[in-house]
Amino acid sequence: MTEEEIAGLHVFISEGCVACHTQQVRSIEMDNVWGSRPSMPSDFHYSKQRMDVWRQTPSILGSQRTGPDLTNVGQRQPGDQWHLLHLYNPRIVVKESVMPAYPWLFSYEDNPDEDAVTIEVPTNFKEGSGKIVASKEAMDLVAYLKSLKQAPLIAEGASFIPSRTPPAGPTGDSSSEDALLPDGANLYTNTCAACHQANGMGIAGAFPPLANSAVVNNGDPELMIRIILQGYDAYPEWGQMPGFADLLTDEEIAAIINHEKSSWGNDAPSVSAEQVKDIRTMVEGQ
Repeated sequence: MTEEEIAGLHVFISEGCVACHTQQVRSIEMDNVWGSRPSMPSDFHYSKQRMDVWRQTPSILGSQRTGPDLTNVGQRQPGDQWHLLHLYNPRIVVKESVMPAYPWLFSYEDNPDEDAVTIEVPTNFKEGSGKIVASKEAMDLVAYLKSLKQAPLIAEGASFIPSRTPPAGPTGDSSSEDALLPDGANLYTNTCAACHQANGMGIAGAFPPLANSAVVNNGDPELMIRIILQGYDAYPEWGQMPGFADLLTDEEIAAIINHEKSSWGNDAPSVSAEQVKDIRTMVEGQ
């Protein structure tokens, strides 16, 4: 771990984050949304040095899971802006969140330094005047959270969590491939809504809207599929989007896309898992 990540671990402990967030994935189907595999003992040794002469690395397994598991949060949310908005006030990105806000990790400054990290928040969440500047403690905590990524297993072919397969449609029903796909609305809620929001409107200054999006409504789905597979970091005014090639199946991606193409006023042709598979093969071959 870097010095910033170790400092962030100390902030994580001191702010009580461990009371609500676990860092452990169990070997059951309901946990596969949090990581690519169940946790193992080596996952929990976060630094090679003791915290000080008296204390060993703290236990951060957690036990409550009031909030989402953080085992793989660095993979799910690799950008600073989402984490900073979430720390300033969780309701900005997750409307129903019960997590407390941490405004003391930020300050209001009329003329921040050039290298200061600032965030843009909706007016109704702003509690002071001037630019909102993230403190060193906030940036260290974000560095620690971004470092939480599951390392791949050394053993080849190990599979502890059952592979996700789309549910079978009604017997004899071949009228629509959508009947064979997973629940796109539920997948969107669990995978995309934290940034793009449940109403598809995104967050101004942080995450682009999907409602009335030219990318979503394009009749050619290649760009949209590529963005989901590879991620997106082309424009500095938007937060970084991770790629989901290793986290979502072709069927799940098709289900999410079809949900987005038919929601919030969007009206575009649906895509099939086969189309996603073709684009995935093309991307992997580049």
